[in-house]
Amino acid sequence: MAQNKKHEFNKDEIDLADIAKALSHPARIAILKEIAKHDTCICGEIVEVLPLAQSTVSQHLKELLNAGVLSGTIDGTKSCYCINWKVFEKFEKSFASFFNHAKSFETKRNCC
Repeated sequence: MAQNKKHEFNKDEIDLADIAKALSHPARIAILKEIAKHDTCICGEIVEVLPLAQSTVSQHLKELLNAGVLSGTIDGTKSCYCINWKVFEKFEKSFASFFNHAKSFETKRNCC
């Protein structure tokens, strides 16, 4: 039986991978773009602008919430969402650091 060895990586690598995984679907990118257009949290309008069913949008929102990229409040049947800019900016810095580290080896490569 295969074992999950995620715990053997450092926290920064795990956090970066978790957020990257949450962003790995085009619907989630579209959701974030739509939310970012607004100055306030948005409630319900997401479904109206995406070509997806309410249940599908809800599943994507759940993944973004679980990753911490979104913050949200639920009041009965009404849910409102905002981008968690603190987490989003941390991801941006981590991703930039990852690419800068990888690119630092660019001149040393001798492959196809």
